[in-house]
Amino acid sequence: MSPFYVIGHKNPDTDAICSALGHAAFLKATGDEPEAVAARCGEVPQRTAWVLEKAGIAPPQLLMDARTTAGMICKRDVIQVKPSDTFLTAYNRMLSASVRCVPVVSEDGKVEGILQYINLLKLLLPDNTDALSVRTVHASLNKIADTVEAESLGAPIENDEERDLILLVGASSKKTVENRLDVAIEDKTISDFLVICGDRPVVQQAAIEKGACALLVTGNHEVTKDIIDLANSKGTVLLRCRHDTASANTLIRCSRTVVHVMEKDFISVNESQPVSTISKQLATSNQDLFPVMDDSGKNMLGVLVKSDLVDPPSLRFALVDHNEYSQAISGIDEATITEVIDHHRLSGDITSREPIRYLNEPVGSSCTLVARKFFYRSLDPAPGIALCLCGGIVSDTLCLTSPTTTDLDREMLEWLSGIAKVEAKKFSEEFFAVGSLMATGSAEDILHTDRKEFNEQGLKVSISQVEELDLHGFKPRHKELETALVALAESGGYDLTVLAVTDIAKMNSMVLVIGSEEVIEGLPFKFVEKNLYLAPGVVSRKRQLFPAVCEAIKQSSVGV
Repeated sequence: MSPFYVIGHKNPDTDAICSALGHAAFLKATGDEPEAVAARCGEVPQRTAWVLEKAGIAPPQLLMDARTTAGMICKRDVIQVKPSDTFLTAYNRMLSASVRCVPVVSEDGKVEGILQYINLLKLLLPDNTDALSVRTVHASLNKIADTVEAESLGAPIENDEERDLILLVGASSKKTVENRLDVAIEDKTISDFLVICGDRPVVQQAAIEKGACALLVTGNHEVTKDIIDLANSKGTVLLRCRHDTASANTLIRCSRTVVHVMEKDFISVNESQPVSTISKQLATSNQDLFPVMDDSGKNMLGVLVKSDLVDPPSLRFALVDHNEYSQAISGIDEATITEVIDHHRLSGDITSREPIRYLNEPVGSSCTLVARKFFYRSLDPAPGIALCLCGGIVSDTLCLTSPTTTDLDREMLEWLSGIAKVEAKKFSEEFFAVGSLMATGSAEDILHTDRKEFNEQGLKVSISQVEELDLHGFKPRHKELETALVALAESGGYDLTVLAVTDIAKMNSMVLVIGSEEVIEGLPFKFVEKNLYLAPGVVSRKRQLFPAVCEAIKQSSVGV
């Protein structure tokens, strides 16, 4: 199923977004996945946006759910009919496309109903079995003329509305036909009569003179000038067709419109609805075809049939900068994961049906691993992609000063800087000088811009990190952020919520933590006040902060 998505974790940071861009570019360059598309499952942080702007690259596609949706698998080339289409039009369209059900769509694009083969039969059969019902057809004269391919010779058809027309085949003697017309005059139904006959001028004349609303001459027979003039003078619609009388009589019934028999009570689905959530409802429905509407609910994008719901194709993903379900895009358990590139611990909860490519190394940045893929294949990434990969390495290693930094990070940053034509130290200074969340961001921005979720010893843990050039902005917002952490713990059901505000100049962090007091007391940091700690030298969530939290949980009696 196209495309193939490369995506980072929820609340993506620069490394997650830039490694997705880089790996998608690599897969395209090598031809391994020509349809690879970089995606993200969260907003672009301010510093990341600065990198993308400097690189001249648009942000990755926003994708918040990995599940296959109705809009992804619906058939877009849809055979459809209009409410005003006749039986013959609908039947021929369905027959030529070998479909047994079609949507009925109005001129303005609104889905009015569903039409099935079985519905069409109702147009051919009378409503009742009495003689008058059998001979009556509800149709417009224009639709009849179109259906039998007739030309108009007499008075114009002034009223195109559908009406009850009583059919009279003029195959009997002149006297018999006249008697029937006389009865119609007495019943005051003569103006509803449509007389059908072949080369019988006497019947034609009688039909017009006695006041029938229309006359259909079959067999393409010549109609005399006298008859035509009489029809014009009486205001009678005079039609002529090539079909014989029997065929014409049958075709007239095919001129009834589908609006009268379409199913108006039907189920439609929204394009963004996951197939997994609607399959049971649709599979047990008596309806065979389901219109798929756009998010506005006004326009039809395509249709689904029940067979589409049987083992629908799943979206394919390469995950970068994470390897845990808790951090992955929603619905990833219903998708196909083909590759993982990461530099964090193994969680063990992502599974696959088939063997996958799995790259996990203790380096400072996922962008480092992506860059090495280019390097090993003797491929130079485009300058913009190289700059993005530089941004990911600089961000995650604090420009090679973090304890997570390895020689490979240094080598790849030097190589990429040459391709991007930037000086790494200056680029790093400009990167970290962009926007202070403490100065301008809301409490929600601060907690969610770079937040990861973990499950440790049976506890649900959230750790947010903000990197600042100094800690002057933290103190005025301390209590506000503490309140926000409490709210996050309650809304997300977390046992422990942590916010680390990291001073990248002095290489230490202020750690605000809410949760189990026993776990908090076990943290190896310097106590400042309740729920607040100073962590000298702590700058890495992966290498320093998270292991400290895990050890505190392990030593407590709270975890499993």
